Amino acid sequence: MSKKKSQSVEEAKTPTLTKENGDQTRTKHKKLWELMENNYQENDIPSLQRSFADHLEFSQAKSRAHATMNDLYHSVAGSIRDRLIERWNDTMHTYHEDNVKRVYYLSLEYLMGRTLGNSLVNLGIKGETGKALAELGLSLEDLRELEPDAGLGNGGLGRLAACFLDSMASLALPADGYGIRYEYGIFEQKFENGFQIEKPDHWLRFGNPWEVVRPELSYRVSFGGSVEKSTDEHGRLVCRWMPSDRIVAVAYDTPVPGYRNGTVNTMRLWAARTLEEFSLKHFNQGDYIRAVEEKILDENISKVLYPADELQAGKELRLKQEYFFVAATLKDIIRRFKVKNLDLRHLPEKVAIQLNDTHPALAIPELMRLLVDKNDFSWDDAFKICTETFGYTNHTILPEALEKWPVTMFKKLLPRHLEIIYEINRRFLEEVSAKFPAEPELLAKLSIIEEGSTRSVRMAHLAMVGSHSVNGVAKLHSEIIKTRTFSDFYRLWPERFNNKTNGVTPRRWLKLCNPKLAELIKSRIGDKFVTDLFELKKLVPFADDAKFRKLFRDVKAENKKAMAGIIKELTGIEINHDSIFDCQIKRLHEYKRQLMNVFHIIALYNRIKSGNGGSMVPRTFIFGAKAAPAYKLAKLIIKLINSVAQVVNNDPEVGSLLKVVFLENYSVSLAQRIVPAADVSEQISTAGMEASGTGCMKLSMNGALTIGTLDGANVEIMDEVGAENFFLFGLKTEEIQALRDSGYNPNEYYAKNDELRQVIEMVADGRFSPKQPDLFKPIIDSLLTGGDYFMVLADFEAYSDCQRKIEEAYRDQEKWSRMAILNVARMGKFSSDRTIQQYASEIWHVEPVVSRSRKKVHEK
Repeated sequence: MSKKKSQSVEEAKTPTLTKENGDQTRTKHKKLWELMENNYQENDIPSLQRSFADHLEFSQAKSRAHATMNDLYHSVAGSIRDRLIERWNDTMHTYHEDNVKRVYYLSLEYLMGRTLGNSLVNLGIKGETGKALAELGLSLEDLRELEPDAGLGNGGLGRLAACFLDSMASLALPADGYGIRYEYGIFEQKFENGFQIEKPDHWLRFGNPWEVVRPELSYRVSFGGSVEKSTDEHGRLVCRWMPSDRIVAVAYDTPVPGYRNGTVNTMRLWAARTLEEFSLKHFNQGDYIRAVEEKILDENISKVLYPADELQAGKELRLKQEYFFVAATLKDIIRRFKVKNLDLRHLPEKVAIQLNDTHPALAIPELMRLLVDKNDFSWDDAFKICTETFGYTNHTILPEALEKWPVTMFKKLLPRHLEIIYEINRRFLEEVSAKFPAEPELLAKLSIIEEGSTRSVRMAHLAMVGSHSVNGVAKLHSEIIKTRTFSDFYRLWPERFNNKTNGVTPRRWLKLCNPKLAELIKSRIGDKFVTDLFELKKLVPFADDAKFRKLFRDVKAENKKAMAGIIKELTGIEINHDSIFDCQIKRLHEYKRQLMNVFHIIALYNRIKSGNGGSMVPRTFIFGAKAAPAYKLAKLIIKLINSVAQVVNNDPEVGSLLKVVFLENYSVSLAQRIVPAADVSEQISTAGMEASGTGCMKLSMNGALTIGTLDGANVEIMDEVGAENFFLFGLKTEEIQALRDSGYNPNEYYAKNDELRQVIEMVADGRFSPKQPDLFKPIIDSLLTGGDYFMVLADFEAYSDCQRKIEEAYRDQEKWSRMAILNVARMGKFSSDRTIQQYASEIWHVEPVVSRSRKKVHEK
């Protein structure tokens, strides 16, 4: 990183043509303002066609003879972006003029999916755009398929953040998301001989037509160095961080439209840039590598989401990412605040910052540094501002999975922040001692600093100490963090803890991904459900309407037939689209128990091979999942599933009775195809280990029936849809704990269940890996000699019995349809709109703001 100060980077001080520079600029540029404010894009078919043609010629610089399909996609995207930008400018102008309190959502992940379809739905012009392109001989759906998924997230954390941004805009809340503009995202998953192989996910290869780079919003971010201490004329300690390295964060903005309400909020992502593009001195000396070495090292920070952290360099890069993004974000928030407000003491009145898990927790010591070191606040005043500004969302139940960073790494990269954390901790522990004087052992349990062979900073503890609100993301999860994970913090500050059950946006996860079902619902109850999902309860009476059940089944059948075609295209596997589509689509982790699912598949295979499958309802098991590159056992489970699929799918005795499909490179766009086609939703995590989960909500909302444990949001889904419409199995959270405490022995379950024992022996003996019989030995060892921590063997029999109940229920299609309709009808609680309304009223204390349009030519 550059060790020089540079005058080439101004920190958001570029003059703008606004009245902040004097009223005379308004007069001077009057004609410019009038041109901007009087000319808005229309949404009729000729106007959309004109926009498309203009972008093809002037933005893509292509003629009819040379335009590629990618040029056509970019031209459509540019046409829609123009219309978003008009509303975007109106929204930002309204927020600015009214000096409203704003929410800033900080997340290291945003799993946004594709933007074109979602924007068309939220603008209300999907139909018009499709017709406009059809008249030009083009297919909107074909062009939508050319858009890559934005590589900005991995699993549920990022998808939740994306749903929340959609809901904030649809509720007209003044709220922006902040994160990192990863150049390569997580990774592109390929299967080679059934093994997961990670390839770079170059999602920006052809550019991103939705983003707007803001070079005027560039901020220096520092690392390393030392801290100088002195006293001022009043004898007050003054600390000055003298960093050794600096880089630049550059803003890239993406518009986030609300649903047909004129509001367009912002997702602002930071890209890392070097202060010096390259060393001319080294270049002229012929040392071309050193000439660009600093640029490469600096810009690595925004290269990849979740760099592999087995090595020290990977760990350091991850910590740098977390600080880089919060440092730039806080400078940007304070810059915006100071445009209309003079005194930072009023920051909590105008700013609410939500930390999405612990990754942004460094924002707490960073804000303290800015207030105390840069703005001369007293410690007490600064910390009061901090706690009133920040809220923290916890997503992790398991104590061993909570984020921690070695003190030595902190001291190397962020020496001043470590000092601030030490002081926060010292004062905090004094508070603990005063409240619980008879319990000195609490000091070590609650301390932000974990002692031991490697002293570490506990980021969850830092987040809780520095925030006024700590929320879980499902009712069960929130109870677990209060009674188990953070029980002592709850004793200290019970008023800080609350629950905000997650939700998903019905715009993407019903209206966009399942238009046939959305239209069927609209034909019976209208379309208010798109913004008020509780409207779906009006469908309840239709569950007893035979005609509606038939139409509902027809929609599902069409979706399944389309999914079968996609599977054939992607994998070459032909499946029976009349079979049960049993789907487990989520991140690959042992606690999510994809292993139990594939064990049951092997058991079904054995039943067929032994002649007991004649009466079986045909099944298609669909998997979609990525495993973390360093998670060896998870990757081996992927290989096992693919190996089982290879055997099952090519056995002529099995035929179309049983198929197994593992779809490569699972993504939001792929989920949007699978979810409408699913019959069964696999939510089979070990009870007490899933914070919430949102895939369960998407699948139920689209008419899939859940087989699941009492874990995460499953508990609330079952409460809403009714136990009779939910396939429940397995040990409960307290039963699992009791079994562990009594000395769980997985070999007992292995010995007493003949079907399970046969499955395990087939895997152990190399039936699915004949060229390497011991390939899956680590999986078997984790179960039989490793203690089976995730209780796969303990729950297998109950899971297998529950699967028989699914088969029995599916035989009666009238009954199954009724259950599925009731699942859809009772999903009102699980809209992210409801979740965000609760955040807004109970944590952020912000109100909706109606965006004032500057339009003078109104849309019809």
